[in-house]
Amino acid sequence: MNRKLKNTIGLIILLIFILVAGIVYIYVIQANSIEEKQKKIKELTAQVYVPEKLESEVKSLSQKSQVLDSILAKRSFNIPANLSSIKFYNFINTISEGFSPKTQLNIELVNQFPDKEFYYYEYKISGTGEFNDVYKTIYAVEQSKELKKIKSVLLRSIVSNDKKGIPNFLVSFVITVDVYFSTNDRFSTKTLVENNLNTGLLYDSFYPLIRNEIPPNIDNLLDVQGAKLLALIPEGAFIADKNGNTYLLWQGEQVYLGYLTNIDYENNKVSFILNKGGIIENVVLELEKEKSKK
Repeated sequence: MNRKLKNTIGLIILLIFILVAGIVYIYVIQANSIEEKQKKIKELTAQVYVPEKLESEVKSLSQKSQVLDSILAKRSFNIPANLSSIKFYNFINTISEGFSPKTQLNIELVNQFPDKEFYYYEYKISGTGEFNDVYKTIYAVEQSKELKKIKSVLLRSIVSNDKKGIPNFLVSFVITVDVYFSTNDRFSTKTLVENNLNTGLLYDSFYPLIRNEIPPNIDNLLDVQGAKLLALIPEGAFIADKNGNTYLLWQGEQVYLGYLTNIDYENNKVSFILNKGGIIENVVLELEKEKSKK
């Protein structure tokens, strides 16, 4: 066998070896890697969106979002996401804008607590004020759109005299409130529309029916006790109090603790109705000559 033939056979054997080694490497060693790459290519190909199709899907999702937001907005209460603890202070300041100057509120943040999948801030509202202002505060907290719960209420009546000595019958209160929030926006709307928090007045159940405190006569009105009827004229009645001060009054005019309710020209007498700390009293004054006749 000549040298040229030997070289040719050697090259053929080397080529066959390289070919076999390549086949083994590709289909045996790299088989798993190729399969993974092919799956990845299919996944990437599936994620390629046509612009028109993408816009259509965005529009559809937007409509669904609006429907869900509308449903949440119609619910009586929502649970906001990641609520700031300062917001409750602003809420109380807003609802107390029309309160009486006699009403004083103090707000204290107690702490933050978990409640299943939600969280809540606990606040303590304390102070003194008029009964209806306290009632409006409780009503606003319970009926507000963002979920709040009254945990406890402590009320008691107090009497406070102002600079003129007039007694004010107020309510001392301590209210514990839980304000709920969530870590996601599944329970809240994009645009919050607050519930109607207006409420009518209630009868003040803390106002005493019988009171020891009688307001002073700061307006220098006629004090009917010890007064005398001096004369009746078409315009009204002349009446003198126990100190000798004379007043000209007509029917319906205010006196100390009450009103002049009737002027009886035929019988020469006048009638008053007085409220003495919850005790209603009718007082009649007659001319001296009518008393003498009797």
